Amino acid sequence: MRYTLEYPSELPAAPDDFLTAGAIREVARQAETAGFSAIALSEHPAPSLKWRRGGGHNTLDPVAALSFMAGVTADIKLMTNLYVLPFRNPYLSAKALGSLDILSGGRLIAGVGAGYLRSEFAALGVDVEDRARLLDEALAGVRSIWTDPETPFSGEGFTAVSPMWLQPPVQRPHPPIWIGGNSTAALRRVVQYGNGWMPLIAPAGLAATIGTATLEDAGQFGTRLARLRDAMADAGRDPQALDVQVICPWIDLDDNASVRQATEILSELAAYGANWAVAHVDPAGPRAACDYIAAFGEAVIAGELVS
Repeated sequence: MRYTLEYPSELPAAPDDFLTAGAIREVARQAETAGFSAIALSEHPAPSLKWRRGGGHNTLDPVAALSFMAGVTADIKLMTNLYVLPFRNPYLSAKALGSLDILSGGRLIAGVGAGYLRSEFAALGVDVEDRARLLDEALAGVRSIWTDPETPFSGEGFTAVSPMWLQPPVQRPHPPIWIGGNSTAALRRVVQYGNGWMPLIAPAGLAATIGTATLEDAGQFGTRLARLRDAMADAGRDPQALDVQVICPWIDLDDNASVRQATEILSELAAYGANWAVAHVDPAGPRAACDYIAAFGEAVIAGELVS
């Protein structure tokens, strides 16, 4: 199992301290030292006040923040979790994400999804009902632009009328594309475009809130992943090359029962095929977060909680 650190500002209780350059530098470097394989940020360019007060969290532009992290680290992967492709023209997404891959020396993992906040879509002038179609269009577009930029790509409402040029990303043929979501459509997108799958194993209410299919337990996850791998094999793709990232349960590192419970959960998910887990850390402040990250590295990553 490899571990991704979700940057602590993504938690509702996290203070604004995490939004400073000093805190970002400290946390990113500590994550790399502790053995985390990636660090991740989500995307909310125009979240509503209602969302923030109802359990939402502070946000930074993920490309800007991850580019800063790239400059203060050496090896850790930089992950968008998730970058909402329907918010923008595929050329803009390909340019921004490709630039991050270049600046980081080929460390981008492009985790992408459809988005879900209606108020956010409205603020950005995008019809939320079109998000599935726009995601399909953007996935085709970004991959085409990265791999064959001189061939014009056109979509709904935009037309490239002549050969274009974008500096290609470092990773070839393109940075890994990980796709979020539990639905049949999400699995189809993974088969067609993805190098990774990021399901949400959560109660039905939470799945409904973000507009994806319900996936409530490890058994359901295993069934869905087996179906996905069969579809990949049918499409001529290697199903064993797929990365699968789940959410690591919160671990109280001072509580043996908490560690034991997390071990059991992650071991079961790993047995079905999960090979990455995204972890949350103490959000009380940057110092508390760094202390937790260091302890997590010793107890979980170096300790091989799940091998």
